[in-house]
Amino acid sequence: MDMDMDMDIDIYFAGSIRGGRDDAALYRELIALLESHGTVLTEHVGTDGVEANEAAANLTDTDIYQQDLAWLRQADVVVAEVTTPSLGVGYELGRAVALEKPVCCLYRPDSPHELSAMIRGNDSIRVLEYDSPDTIRPELEAFLEREG
Repeated sequence: MDMDMDMDIDIYFAGSIRGGRDDAALYRELIALLESHGTVLTEHVGTDGVEANEAAANLTDTDIYQQDLAWLRQADVVVAEVTTPSLGVGYELGRAVALEKPVCCLYRPDSPHELSAMIRGNDSIRVLEYDSPDTIRPELEAFLEREG
């Protein structure tokens, strides 16, 4: 892989924030993997205390919505961890598809949450099932190289 060519892509990473933070450490690992291929516009998704940080910055829901949409428009690709159901992530994915962004969703099939048919059944969304960031690395890198 030619790293110089890949380093200029902007990646929008989506993961549950208000829907549950159980996967925050996993998000950090995935973001680190993505950062080796480009700029992750939403690296804060992997930060502990992301909601407290937003409150401390006096960000309103409108501010967050507008910033996230601006990043979504800027992004070359969208990668979402969708194992923990989230209304916000679902909305972001719908907007990404409408904006014709390449979208890759990461899902752990051992989850008690079944993946929505609105995600799995959408031909515009690539779904990759995985157990850990190491097991998804080759397929995710192939997606970034092809779509970025």
